[in-house]
Amino acid sequence: MAILVFVESADGKIKKTSLEAVAYAHAMGDKVTAIALGTIDKAELTAVGKYGASKVLTVSDERLNQGVIRAYAAVLAQAIQAESADTLVLANSSLGTPVAASVAVKIGASLASNVVGLPDTSSGFVVKQSIYTGKAFAMVEMKNQKKVIGIKKNAVELKEVGGDATVSDFTANLTDADFGTKITATEKATGDILLPEAEIVVSGGRGMKGPEHWGILEDLAKTLGAATGCSKPVSDIGWRPHHEHV
Repeated sequence: MAILVFVESADGKIKKTSLEAVAYAHAMGDKVTAIALGTIDKAELTAVGKYGASKVLTVSDERLNQGVIRAYAAVLAQAIQAESADTLVLANSSLGTPVAASVAVKIGASLASNVVGLPDTSSGFVVKQSIYTGKAFAMVEMKNQKKVIGIKKNAVELKEVGGDATVSDFTANLTDADFGTKITATEKATGDILLPEAEIVVSGGRGMKGPEHWGILEDLAKTLGAATGCSKPVSDIGWRPHHEHV
């Protein structure tokens, strides 16, 4: 069974959560090919091999730098067919989650998100999902031949298992309709450690009495190597940016 892994990037760097997806695919014991969309440094792409991908496909179309879901889904569906892949693995994220759903519809695949464990193939293909915001788990059987698996962040241990991957260009057939959504502006998360990548989060709420008191939480976060977070009311009233809402 061939596996395709969609790897996301930010500012030209492959995201840690995507490397976790590569490591998950490698642990499944099958041939792993990664695919990256947009402009990414070649050294970043070859380094994906250290976590288990033997090959990385790259689609260097500047239009893909915008993260348009329909376009991403079109490319991935074409790559799955070209690579004869049975499974797409990707990180659960603000981009990965809608892309996973769109690809699953396109290729008629079973879809599982927030997956935290390797599949049990002793009787079918069963994966463990985190549900109810981490309060419970569900065992989900994926019955279709094609499968799309979204990996929950920090659910996979990152360790180097190989050397550099080979990098190949992939040509996708994209139309203007695939870019029907126009992104006019983006608000980027800031901070030493971003919330989606964090293993530890220091969070505060309205009990902090105002944004001017957040320094103590930021200092604690730096000491712990953590990201800062906040409650929804805090982000709603503008004390902290919305990307810190947990």
